[in-house]
Amino acid sequence: MRRRRKKNTLSFSQKKKIITPKLIQEIFSWITVTIAMVALAGAFVFAFGMQVKVIGDSMEPSAYNGQTVLVNRLIFKIFGPKTGDIVVFLPNGNVNSHYYVKRVVAGPGDKVQIVDGLLYINGQVQTEDQDKYDKMEDAGIASNEIKLKSGEYFVLGDNRNSSEDSRSANIGIVSTGMMVGKAWFKMGLDDHSGGFIIN
Repeated sequence: MRRRRKKNTLSFSQKKKIITPKLIQEIFSWITVTIAMVALAGAFVFAFGMQVKVIGDSMEPSAYNGQTVLVNRLIFKIFGPKTGDIVVFLPNGNVNSHYYVKRVVAGPGDKVQIVDGLLYINGQVQTEDQDKYDKMEDAGIASNEIKLKSGEYFVLGDNRNSSEDSRSANIGIVSTGMMVGKAWFKMGLDDHSGGFIIN
C-alpha cells in the first residue's frame, strides 16, 4: 500500500502592504499633531520663559559666571517670590542694564539688618546662613534696619563678599516690578554641571 504524503500546509507567502487613503490620512494627522505640539511648546517658552547669562561670580556655587539660566516668567504672576527663591531682575527696572541673578532672603513685612557680618531677619540671626555663607564684610545700606513694604524684597548673592545686591545703594530693595522671573534651571558650563536650581 502506498502511503499518502501529507501536503505541506505551511505558507510562507507575505501579505502585501497596501497604502490606503485611510493610512495616508492617519500619517498626516500625526504630522499635524506633532507640528502643533512643537509650535505650542515654542509659544509657551516665548511667552513664559527666557534665558539669561549669569554675569560675575556673585552666585557661586549655585551658578557660575557665563552659565545660562532658564527663567520661569509665569510663576511669579501666580504665586509671587518667596524667601529662598533665586530671582532674575533689572535693577530699578533699567532695561539698559544686564539681568541680575540673586537669592531672596526677606520679603514684605520683614525687617532686615546686617550686624557683624551676620544677617538678621526680624531681629533673629539667620543661623543656617553661618554654615552656608561667609560673613559679610560690607553691610551696605543694611547696616541700619530696613523694613520691607508690600511688594519689596531684599536679595543677596550666594557668594556674599563678591556680590552687588540689595546692600548696594545703586540696587537697593528689589520690587516685584523689577523682577522678570524665577531662575529654575541652569545649563552645564565646562566642569560645572547643569540641572535644577535647588533653593
